[in-house]
Amino acid sequence: MTTQTQQHTENRQGYFGEFGGAFVPPVLESKLKNLSDFFYKTAFTKDFEEEFIHLLKTYVGRPSPLYYAKRLSEHIGSKIYLKREDLNHTGAHKINNTIGQILLAKRLGATQILAETGAGQHGVATATAAALFGIKCKIFMGAEDIKRQTLNVDKMKLLGAEIVTVNQGQGTLKDAVDAALGYYIEHPDAYYLLGSAVGPHPYPTMVAHFQSIIGKEAKKQIIEAEGKLPDSVIACIGGGSNAIGIFKEFIPEENVKLFAAEGAGEGLETKRTAATLNLGINMVFQGANSLCLADDKGNPIGSYSVAAGLDYPGIGPEHAYLKEIGRVDYHGITDDEAIAAFKLLSEKEGIIPAIESSHAVALAAKLFKDKNETIIINLSGRGDKDVERM
Repeated sequence: MTTQTQQHTENRQGYFGEFGGAFVPPVLESKLKNLSDFFYKTAFTKDFEEEFIHLLKTYVGRPSPLYYAKRLSEHIGSKIYLKREDLNHTGAHKINNTIGQILLAKRLGATQILAETGAGQHGVATATAAALFGIKCKIFMGAEDIKRQTLNVDKMKLLGAEIVTVNQGQGTLKDAVDAALGYYIEHPDAYYLLGSAVGPHPYPTMVAHFQSIIGKEAKKQIIEAEGKLPDSVIACIGGGSNAIGIFKEFIPEENVKLFAAEGAGEGLETKRTAATLNLGINMVFQGANSLCLADDKGNPIGSYSVAAGLDYPGIGPEHAYLKEIGRVDYHGITDDEAIAAFKLLSEKEGIIPAIESSHAVALAAKLFKDKNETIIINLSGRGDKDVERM
């Protein structure tokens, strides 16, 4: 079956080139197969799409604006537009996917929602969607991320979610995903609402589909504003949901260059980094064949970034494929560069970005200084959660 989400990249169901698939224990195989079949059968019907778009419009606040950042543009020397996902209800792009998946979960009769979170934005969005539909919600979050994202932890609790602290490993997003998958294996009757375009099929395809609203809006908005497509589109990337969301609509537009900013941490040459697409190797990791940071023996290792939402050693399989075919250029942005961009956007435009999104701003400043090009930056989230730490 060919759908909007499969066009251009998905060569067969669940695979992007050699990347993708569903490498899971037998107890989950039929569960994920049923979810995949249900997604393709349900998510493209008129009834589902009308309810999804209605909630995005009336509850989330879409379409999000495409804002011409005049003072930032003058500073960089290129025409910079910001796709304002930070203005969505809950303050990030994550709500697009949670609304889509909660509608699937409701139709499947789910009584419990599971999710993982790093920066807490997906956790807040999942807790919000679960509260909206009156479904119990359990969020897995690493102990380190709980310490550095206390505001979002408090929000999740206020929304009625149960927070499960994950102490194993580094206590970051990778460990939260491991714990959530482990719980899902033991409780396959629950609905696992995965937040990024990672993991076993059908999650990368589902998340990309629900997030593709970003690119669809941005493409229409930039043509209205400029009378043409942008020269380039930039997004930050951890697991890859906001990036694939805005890239999806532009992938077939060969004259539009696509760039993503990874969390390089303390530098690509150091061990303290989360730059999977620059440094990772091909392996099966958390249910899919993709790229992952690894040690000298080829075993997965932990990652590091000042941005909790980018602090993840794996990557979505579609991004691994887009790198392989050269359609997207993936660059590492250090903590220091991202923090400088966090302050720059705040001072120039009165917009405080998430530290994750600041990586994309930093990459734009780095690549397009005095280039006089037209650029869209996907501002994936707001920075309330990061102000105290920065």
